[in-house]
Amino acid sequence: MRKLLLLTALLPFTALAQPLDNPTNNPNLPGYQNPSQQRMQTQMQSQQIQQKGMLNQQLKNQTQVQQQHLESQINNNTRRIQQGELNPRSQQLLPNNQGGMLSGGNVGSVGTIGGGEQHMIPPKTNGDMLRK
Repeated sequence: MRKLLLLTALLPFTALAQPLDNPTNNPNLPGYQNPSQQRMQTQMQSQQIQQKGMLNQQLKNQTQVQQQHLESQINNNTRRIQQGELNPRSQQLLPNNQGGMLSGGNVGSVGTIGGGEQHMIPPKTNGDMLRK
């Protein structure tokens, strides 16, 4: 009985309460949107936020995969260089038959100094440094 009395006492105040619909979306005001349009717009915005997050995650994953691929290529190339390409025993020396700067024909006999004497660097042989 007490609850019923309290309820009837508060009943006139319910008329002053705000309506359940959105009071800012008044059909008599400019910029009115149908509730279904608002709902669709909210759904589209949340969908765009989700898609943006997914794209950012895909970009991050793709960048990480590319970084790992480049690092593995660098490691493979470094390993190849260390194992064989810098090893002098595995390098093939090409002959110089063209008579260029490295032909060894006229080295040292090109120029003369002063009274006609020729200066030429003496050839090096194995063990020269030990003999001094």
